[in-house]
Formats: sequence, structure tokens, C-alpha cells
Amino acid sequence: MTEKELIQRCLSNDRAAQRLLYDRYKSAMYTLAYRITGDFDEANSALQDTFLSVFRNLAQYRGEATLGAWIKSILVRKAYHNAQIKRQYILMDAIPTDTTTVDWGNDSIEAAHLEKAILNLPEGTRTVFVLTEIEGYTHREVAEMLGVSEGTSKSQLFYAKKRLKEMLKSTP
Repeated sequence: MTEKELIQRCLSNDRAAQRLLYDRYKSAMYTLAYRITGDFDEANSALQDTFLSVFRNLAQYRGEATLGAWIKSILVRKAYHNAQIKRQYILMDAIPTDTTTVDWGNDSIEAAHLEKAILNLPEGTRTVFVLTEIEGYTHREVAEMLGVSEGTSKSQLFYAKKRLKEMLKSTP
């Protein structure tokens, strides 16, 4: 079934099509929600809120991006909003001019170790790191999604990379 057919069937309240849409995107969306929130329950809550919003607002989907990208943008806002109370941003006075390259100090980092280190970042910095470095969003896009300035997004990414480098160097 094409994406367009799936959307049409969902708009007609076809429960089988809605389940198919959910099943098609749930794993990737849950993974992103968990990376943002760092908490299984918050990730599940964000996932549920996201799909409720998707089905309520599917008629507003304009097709300017893929359906998956549209759902992802909703999920990012939901996950961020659900965890916003705990979220604290670490403000920095200055942003270094080169924040794109980081020497991790160790060429062989295991994925599980890196994932654990990412989850140990403060929530605000983790969210910016995941959105920019893993999901590939620009600072402008992150700023719009999170309701912060581009400078805040950049400083949070710098801080995240600095903390990750420290965490990864301190473990064997």
C-alpha cells in the first residue's frame, strides 16, 4: 500500500490502516523519543501522544515532507514538551568558532557505551545532540522545534560534545 493510499484509508477511519501506519513508524519513533527523554515511560508517553496527534491532524498533512518526517517533527515536539519541566539548559557565555569536530580520544568506542553516555547527558543538551548529530537537523530547525535560539542550540551541542568527550575518556 502506498503512503497516499494509507493516509486516505486512515482519514476514512479504517482501523486496520491506522494500525498499519502505527506499526510502520512506531519503532523508529520510539527510539527517537527514548533518545530525547532518556526514560522508557516518558518515551512511551511521547509516542502515544504523537500518534493521537497524528490521527487527529492527519487531514492537515500537506505532503511537503514524507509522512515519516512529519510524524518525527510531531514526536520531537511532544517528547520535548513532555520532558520540558525537568529540562535545564546550561547557558554558556561564548560559543567556540569550531564546534563541529571533536577528538573523542578513543578510536574504538562501542555503540552501547556511547549510547549510555548520551543518555547520561542533561536532558536539554541530550535533546540537541540527538537532533543535530543523530537525526541531522540544523540548528535553525532545532531552535524552531524546541522554541530556543540558534545560539542556545549551538551552545548545547558544544556542551554535549564536551561532556561526552569527558565521559568517554574517563572509562576504559
